Amino acid sequence: MTLRVYNTLTRSKEEFQTVEPDQVGMYLCGPTVYKASHIGHMVGPVIFDTIKRYLTYCGYNVTFVINITDIDDKLINRANENGTSVEELAREMTQDYFDNLELMGVKNTVDHFPLATEHITEMLDMIAQLVDDGYAYPLDGDVYFEVQKDDGYGKLSGRNIDETLAGARIEASERKRNPADFALWKGAREGEPSWESPWGAGRPGWHIECSAMSLTLLGPQFDIHGGGDDLKFPHHESEILQ
Repeated sequence: MTLRVYNTLTRSKEEFQTVEPDQVGMYLCGPTVYKASHIGHMVGPVIFDTIKRYLTYCGYNVTFVINITDIDDKLINRANENGTSVEELAREMTQDYFDNLELMGVKNTVDHFPLATEHITEMLDMIAQLVDDGYAYPLDGDVYFEVQKDDGYGKLSGRNIDETLAGARIEASERKRNPADFALWKGAREGEPSWESPWGAGRPGWHIECSAMSLTLLGPQFDIHGGGDDLKFPHHESEILQ
């Protein structure tokens, strides 16, 4: 029997055809580790654990990746509230996430748990390429993706650029060329974790993290990208642009 899967982009069920014969690259957007895990954090891993087990049973060699977002506004704010460091908070909440995955019988099927902070170099390389290609622009220590440079923005979620302003994690700034432009790099603020970059010290934006980690571990094309429906916009939409 032919295996068919639902493709969110085409909004239809399609025959499952892999990029490489008998090989499956599967990426699932993981948690931002700023607080203890809840049932919602377990839904995706349990579903995709089942998918990996079934595909393995069907004879595929599956590489399963779940990322850990360990640098983000939410982490910085929560660490400040708790009087701890971002690094310490991320370490504790990542371990909590792993403990819960083990209880659900999932952790052993995941091949890679990349940390965002371990892939800053790859993110900087991607951002630099986007700037060089004219899709992104530096602005006073920040770097933004200019969404109007790609007419495909919105094809995954069905939104247009005006509707993006109602989405989550849209940075408000009168300096941007378009209010919907999203941050690839955020200039350093006093007391926050930062890394050196061609545009000054700072940290990555949320969307670039997954693009860089999936590219590093699975290549420029892979077979399955999963995540919560609430991530379809703006996160997955922005990943496609990048």
